Amino acid sequence: MQTTWKGTISFGLVSIPVHLYSATQEHDVPLHQVHAKDGGRVRMKRYCEQEEKEVPYAEIAKGYESPDGRTVTLSDEDLADLPLPSKKIIDVLAFVDEGEIDPLMFSKAYYVGVADKAAAKPYALLRDALTESGQIAVTKIALRTRESPAVLRVHDNTLVLQTCIWPDEVRPVAGIAPEGDVTVRPQELKMARSLMDTLSEDFDLAQLHDDYQQALQQVITARLDGVEVPHEEEPGEAPDNVIDLMEALRSSLKQAKGGRGAEGAGAGEAGAEEEPAPRKRAPARKTAPKAGPKSSEKSSEKTAEKAAAKAAAKTSGTGATRSPAAKRATTRKSSAPRKAS
Repeated sequence: MQTTWKGTISFGLVSIPVHLYSATQEHDVPLHQVHAKDGGRVRMKRYCEQEEKEVPYAEIAKGYESPDGRTVTLSDEDLADLPLPSKKIIDVLAFVDEGEIDPLMFSKAYYVGVADKAAAKPYALLRDALTESGQIAVTKIALRTRESPAVLRVHDNTLVLQTCIWPDEVRPVAGIAPEGDVTVRPQELKMARSLMDTLSEDFDLAQLHDDYQQALQQVITARLDGVEVPHEEEPGEAPDNVIDLMEALRSSLKQAKGGRGAEGAGAGEAGAEEEPAPRKRAPARKTAPKAGPKSSEKSSEKTAEKAAAKAAAKTSGTGATRSPAAKRATTRKSSAPRKAS
């Protein structure tokens, strides 16, 4: 691995000679400019306006043009001899919790390695102190033509230096977020959290890949082989306005669960549904419930029997003719089975 920077970490009175190595690399398909008409290679030439001719790279320096039009030329020696304390030193300024640095400020990452065997022990001391405290070290470093704030942290038992931008280089966010108060219902928040949990199940960042580079390579291969270039189906138009947020969340949750298997889908969705409103109790009735047709009919028959019995008792001694109701009551009594003594 090629060394990017050589210097020393200054940790109080402790000095740690270190080398920096680029921790990341981007995998891009190399493309260059060509003439669309005939495919001829288009090259950018370094052209001097004063002499009206091309100049070699070795004769090129950096320059600054002042507001009044004057130009100052700066050579590599001028830039190398800048009176800068952080030119070859990573000066540890403070130790803070990692949450105090906004990730928006993070830039490029470098692995920090020891320059010699004598630096192994102080290196391990700083690494273990950061690991035990759970903090990161705030530093400053000059890389190439720029001084930047940076942080030292631990990754896989190795110190990592991550450069940052200056706080005043972070643009303000005024006017970006929606203005005014936006009310989010508890049911919508609950459904959104359920969708987040479903999408996060069995997620592995290492399984992600660059679809753009893969598709570009397929097009290049097809052109080299002289075959038809593959085309992706046009995606449907996304809705420009969400009418029912709750319904959109519910449909998203169903789609996410469908892609990960239907097992447990019902239980998760049921928990995220809107809570039903409590039912109102019906007022108690003061009147007794009316009797049904059968009970009413039985009570009428008993009343008629009693009335017929009384009438029969009154007329039995005088020999008067009994009424039809009394006759029916007597017949029913006589036909009823007697209890055994």
